[in-house]
Amino acid sequence: MDVRSQLIHAALQVYAEAGSRGATTRRIAEVAGVNEVTLFRHFGSKDSLVRRALEWVAEHALSLRLPAEPTDPEAELLAFCRAQHSALFQVRALVRRTMAEHEEHPEAAAVARHITAGIEHELRAYLERLRHGGFTTEPWETQVACAMLMGTLFADAVGRDCWPDRYRMPADEAVAGYVGLFGRALGIRDAVPAAVRRLRTHQE
Repeated sequence: MDVRSQLIHAALQVYAEAGSRGATTRRIAEVAGVNEVTLFRHFGSKDSLVRRALEWVAEHALSLRLPAEPTDPEAELLAFCRAQHSALFQVRALVRRTMAEHEEHPEAAAVARHITAGIEHELRAYLERLRHGGFTTEPWETQVACAMLMGTLFADAVGRDCWPDRYRMPADEAVAGYVGLFGRALGIRDAVPAAVRRLRTHQE
């Protein structure tokens, strides 16, 4: 890992643990294993480093994509939701910190909003492709469907370790359950075109 990456990861760790005020350049540099001069040489200031670190989180979260041409909606949605849940769970402390400091540092919370908005945009577009491709049978409103699924994933990923009594099922099983209920609500399973079923049978 290069020095810039070390500093970015250290900034995310320290920010999540100590918040904006506790995330001093000295502490970030110590966690990264470099001196403060190196930090300033690469990023100029703490604010610049933290901003870049949050942008890095957003870039990686938004790099996950759903297929442009759906063929197996249940499997595609499950893989996407598991990946998104895993990514959110890895940065859960950071997300909670930015939410807690929303009033004092709205720019950090804006990154979290940007990430969730980007994920929902990807899901909305995919759901519309399912609708137009005849992969669903039930009537539904796209925005409501996205909010329901993404809100559930977000709450589980960010709150799982805070409320173990609520989230007793292993994460992979829980996500599969959420996606399964979601798919049944949209009528996905019953609507998979016969041609796709024949293709699956032939491939198996």
